Amino acid sequence: MSFRINAAPLDAVRLDEGLFRERFRLNREYVMSLKPERLLQNFYMESLLWGPRLEGSQRNRTQVRDDFSDVHWGWESPSCQLRGHFLGHWLSAAVRLYASDGDTEAKARADYIVSELARCQKLNGGQWAFSIPPSYLDAIARGSKVWAPHYTIHKTLMGLVDAYRYAGNEQAIEILVRAAEWFHQWTKQFSREHFDDILDIETGGMLEAWADLYEVTGEAKHWDLVEKYTRHRLFDRLVAGEDVLTNRHVNTTIPEIHGAARVYEITGKSWWRNVVEAYWRLGVTEREAFCTGSHSSGEIWTRPDGFASRLGDTTQEHCVVYNMMRLADMLYRWTGEAEYHDYIERNLYNGVLAQQHPETGMIAYFLPLEPGAVKSFGSPTLDFWCCHGSLVQAHTTHGAYAYYRGDHTITVSQFVPTTLTTSINETPITVRQRVHGLFSNGALSPGDSIKTSYVSDSAMWNRPDSVTVLIEVHCEKPTKFTLSVRIPGWVAGDPTITVDGESVVTDGAADATRFLQIERTWGRNTVCLELPKTITIAPIPDESDAVAFLDGPIVLAALTGEQRTLTGDRNNPASMFAADDEREWWYWKGGYRTVGQEVTIRFKPLYEIAEEPYTVYFPVVGK
Repeated sequence: MSFRINAAPLDAVRLDEGLFRERFRLNREYVMSLKPERLLQNFYMESLLWGPRLEGSQRNRTQVRDDFSDVHWGWESPSCQLRGHFLGHWLSAAVRLYASDGDTEAKARADYIVSELARCQKLNGGQWAFSIPPSYLDAIARGSKVWAPHYTIHKTLMGLVDAYRYAGNEQAIEILVRAAEWFHQWTKQFSREHFDDILDIETGGMLEAWADLYEVTGEAKHWDLVEKYTRHRLFDRLVAGEDVLTNRHVNTTIPEIHGAARVYEITGKSWWRNVVEAYWRLGVTEREAFCTGSHSSGEIWTRPDGFASRLGDTTQEHCVVYNMMRLADMLYRWTGEAEYHDYIERNLYNGVLAQQHPETGMIAYFLPLEPGAVKSFGSPTLDFWCCHGSLVQAHTTHGAYAYYRGDHTITVSQFVPTTLTTSINETPITVRQRVHGLFSNGALSPGDSIKTSYVSDSAMWNRPDSVTVLIEVHCEKPTKFTLSVRIPGWVAGDPTITVDGESVVTDGAADATRFLQIERTWGRNTVCLELPKTITIAPIPDESDAVAFLDGPIVLAALTGEQRTLTGDRNNPASMFAADDEREWWYWKGGYRTVGQEVTIRFKPLYEIAEEPYTVYFPVVGK
């Protein structure tokens, strides 16, 4: 089917220097630090290998001990029923490193992993290519308790799909086709009712994987798997308008909805879209959220009137953040509505960035929002939570949401320092985006190579109270098209826009569409968009006296271990703050301190917090 708008291909967007590039590098270091033989350890065990070094050699005691010295533990431990789940995430991340950054080392390692999976599949009889035994699936079919075997299997399928999609690995599809044959035969033995019972045990993204495979092959047996793995017990109730989410495990359901979304994209059949839109309406539109943009507490959907009572150390699971951002992107491509990118932006800063350690790159499974919260970060090889997997994927896609394409339109949807390479009417075009005033380490200084005449003088001397986005357009020959730029929901006043220093009148009402449209013949031009921002409040939905403070889309965290009552004007929260520790070398920092309070409290962006205690929500009373 045709979409209203398409994301720019991952290999068309490069991250430029700044905050997102730094986090991308941290993630790349972690991904490439993991040894292939350890990523494959559980696949080798399932195919009766411990590792390739065991073949044809006698192992002495020291050598065997060394084989175990760097084993992956936690959820990758050989004794864990989810063992092997992480490899699929790793494979997806590695091929995205290649697609988004031309990382040939990552591609070579991913290709080797795929070849080893093919080797394991052959040793297992030609079809089974996974890190757990088939008996786990047979056990859940009998009603025995096993920890989410479909979830574990899906991760490998997902990694193989991405190896084909982003790195052109044909062997990955061959493995998928042979594995699908096993599932095609296995599912034949069950009635619809019995198989629905099986699907009640977390299925992960199995539906999406089969939809992806069907899109490649078009084979009837792969469509049969799509139909078998359709979650009617969830989907039918969603379409009927029932609240089937409150107190339900969040990340069990999101991948199933991804599957429905992919089937809609492949077939164009409206029922599947109805499922997805009903899920979003029930989960997001009618439910509200924490100040960070997320909805989960203790891994379950927070009830609409239960946010205040669920502040704790298990709010906001990282996998939920990542997967809901994926869903928002799908809905945006179908509709072109800016609200989905507002959602992505809020979760990007206050979830994806906030749950990655800014120095080590490690993951916080949850983002605590209780007073005196402390983030708890995982280790490189001792934990391997599900969120280790979504971590390595999330930080390979910072450029993925920045640009979208229509026939004669280039849309700037997220403000991330990047360069887009594309074409219109066979004319090569580059679009370079620079951002000033939105995040630390993202400033334009007088020594910057981009002309700073488009940035107001006050922004060079004082920390800016607006976000300036400079967009350089370079066409090899004059080309007519529309440049569309999202006006985010946090804008505090009328945005202004110039092209080469001259004010322009835009087509359409930005107030209605929240996209500024500039249609013209482009050559070499610089667009300057200024978006006023201020500090705003985000009350807890069911306890409006307690509020969090945001600077644009970025949640501010207080560097205090206790919750104090603040005094001030809730209608003008900026009056309660002054800039704090605002400048370092060539960039502005994002800190604030309170004014007019009994005790001065310092705040900084939540995503900059590492191990220090912090508090996000505060009661505020009028003076």
